[in-house]
Amino acid sequence: MKALRLLRWSGAVLSPRTRPCCFIHQNQYRTPLPFKMLRPQSTAVAPSEEHLETEDNLQELLDPRPPEPTIEDLLRKSSDRGRTESILRSLPSPPPSQAHKSARLSALHARLMLPPRLPLESLARCLVDPSADINPHFNNSSFSLLGSDLLGLYTSEAILCRYPRLPTEVMFAAMYGYCGPKTLTSITREWGVEIAAAPGGEVDPGFLQCKRVEAGNASVDGTGTQVKELPKIADTPNQKPTLGERGWRRGVSSRTVKDDYFGDEIKRTELDYAERPELYLEDQQRKFEKGVTVEDASSNFVRALIGAIHLHAGKKAAYNFFKAHILSRHLDVSSLFEFRQPTRDLSRLCAREGFESPVARILSETGRKSRTPVFVVGVFAGKDKLGEGSGSSLDEARIRAAIGALKGWYLYSPLEVRVPSQAEKGKEWEPVLVDGGEVVV
Repeated sequence: MKALRLLRWSGAVLSPRTRPCCFIHQNQYRTPLPFKMLRPQSTAVAPSEEHLETEDNLQELLDPRPPEPTIEDLLRKSSDRGRTESILRSLPSPPPSQAHKSARLSALHARLMLPPRLPLESLARCLVDPSADINPHFNNSSFSLLGSDLLGLYTSEAILCRYPRLPTEVMFAAMYGYCGPKTLTSITREWGVEIAAAPGGEVDPGFLQCKRVEAGNASVDGTGTQVKELPKIADTPNQKPTLGERGWRRGVSSRTVKDDYFGDEIKRTELDYAERPELYLEDQQRKFEKGVTVEDASSNFVRALIGAIHLHAGKKAAYNFFKAHILSRHLDVSSLFEFRQPTRDLSRLCAREGFESPVARILSETGRKSRTPVFVVGVFAGKDKLGEGSGSSLDEARIRAAIGALKGWYLYSPLEVRVPSQAEKGKEWEPVLVDGGEVVV
């Protein structure tokens, strides 16, 4: 398997240029940002030499007038503390120069044992949600997009290579348990990251900055009407109707191919943003005005941090960080199963694999005529025992034995777990086991 080298095109994320896949026709459909959200960036990349310089551009280059000072220059030259605070208050998020002045940010960098190649400026940018600063040059939207893909890739391949016979529904549940929004929010709290009461340029860069969504029991302009009593407005208007709204049935195949890593339907895809680039700015503007929940902001921060580590320190550092903080968490996969008719599923499984039909036999019993009898039943396919279960009745013990046999089949794990993303160069890749999937009844 050929490894991807993202360092060649990582400048699209680190520089103020936007992602080309989302802005193919940016000159044709360009929606300007609000004036108050625009601010100069002192670390901007020089313009490309491929663009031809017009006469106006040459005149500007020959103009002896000095360029307008950036915010970094104003903060550097300002000796008045009051003026510095007024400059910072006018910004939606802290400038990059404030990162080295934050003890909280340096402590977070040391606490997580982040690689030295990850600068404090990028870590501070990971803590700025798009709801706090709509400018993509200063928020974590690009980092979060890359980190979400990496997190889904690493988690899915780790689960599938460890449990190659896992059913699709259980696979989605395990993905949600490892890298779902609730899990990432819990990880953010465990890291000691606190959320700022309100975003702003004067806030310590070590705080997670986001504009919180208004509470449902909050009063609307002091009228006594609660927010939850107002008519609901679609979060993303002009979007395609979902399969549920169309009356279509969503099967496992549809959830595997067209949905996200958790089996949830995607409202807007990269193709939608490529065909209509103004939708991206509309979504960011709506998120900025409406706000986000703490769960969404915390999960975006974890994804953005993984993406930033991958860009600055490489694939190996990002995968080691993923193993230390995500994959190391204990998840009981056996508790995610839910069988409706386990005896029928076991019969179909044996027929598909060419085994003999399963037969339930009593192994032992005690207290049959007492108030608390216990029966131990085993399920056999010929001379091989597939599973064993106990219960207070014969039917309960038989069902538990069938469930044990199904779990023993689906939870098979090879001794050596190899994932495709960690294939070494110069060595031939040995493919892992790919099972036929769960039983279709």
